[in-house]
Amino acid sequence: MKRRYATILLLFTLLLSACGANTMNEPITVLDHTGNEVTFPQEKPVIFFFITTYT
Repeated sequence: MKRRYATILLLFTLLLSACGANTMNEPITVLDHTGNEVTFPQEKPVIFFFITTYT
């Protein structure tokens, strides 16, 4: 049964990755915890860490 679910998940992931674009046309802009806009460059690879806390 696990093998069947793994196969379905693999096919679904393959389908989603095939439907996506190869590159992004616009930079990614998010807000930090103080409300400032942060833009990620698209010229080179960027590692993005998203840490959330529940208070």
